[in-house]
Amino acid sequence: MEQRENGSAADPAPVTKRGEIIAVAGAKGGIGRTVMTVNLAAALAKNTRLQVAVLDGDLQFGDVGLAMDLQPTFTIKDVAEGLATMDGFTLASYLSRHGSGVRVMAAPERPEQADLVTPEAVERICGMLAAQHDYLLVDTGVGLQEQTLQLMERADQVFVLTTLEMVAIKNTRLMLETMEVLGLRDKVQVVVNRATMESVIKAGDVPDILGVETAYYVPNDFGMVSQSLNLGIPFVLNQTKSELAKAVYKMAEQLIARREIAHFKPKPQSLLQSLLQKTKGPASFF
Repeated sequence: MEQRENGSAADPAPVTKRGEIIAVAGAKGGIGRTVMTVNLAAALAKNTRLQVAVLDGDLQFGDVGLAMDLQPTFTIKDVAEGLATMDGFTLASYLSRHGSGVRVMAAPERPEQADLVTPEAVERICGMLAAQHDYLLVDTGVGLQEQTLQLMERADQVFVLTTLEMVAIKNTRLMLETMEVLGLRDKVQVVVNRATMESVIKAGDVPDILGVETAYYVPNDFGMVSQSLNLGIPFVLNQTKSELAKAVYKMAEQLIARREIAHFKPKPQSLLQSLLQKTKGPASFF
């Protein structure tokens, strides 16, 4: 399902306005960060006008390649090593292309190689990927590691995943409180994953418990998610009519709608333009 990008002339030229960076985070392991990242990316890529990339930001134990059945020839470690002489078009040749059209920057093959990818390298790679794509989704590590905080700072929006488990809710609340202190809270959108699982905590109560106004709700379907991971096929591609896929497509649609509004919203008038309109002609200020 993989083909190496060749950066040919057929590829679209980079745009001057960078795309939106979305970091997918969580305060607890095993709550679905990678599954959400790859499925949301594939859902966005269904819109053929959009260029979508995924950066596996869990540099020690990233599973994006596994979740998309990719065997990357290159990883972010290779990019970091050649970054001094690399431009955006060269970077494209280091990406793996999934059948959905999503381009992937894979995590290093081994945990110890994560130390070879400096924060400066991550910063520059994010910038180049965002410059050539409409959306860059970043799968982060668990919690608030230094690397994750860097990616959150770089992001335009941070999806914080939680579930109805007591531990997940407790850790998520602490994470949100810490992000408030760090000035990152305004970027956060909470996603309640497995929202239909049996629990003493009700999905509708989560926003109040976490102190947020709204949340996305993604239903529980352990069997489908497990099969998706084992096959390496995002469920939004082969289970499109499932409630799970519909929830992810709804998230993608809302992201696209917000982007279109931002792009086509008329620019506010300058003070001089407003004055000229009010006077209906050249004004004398003397």
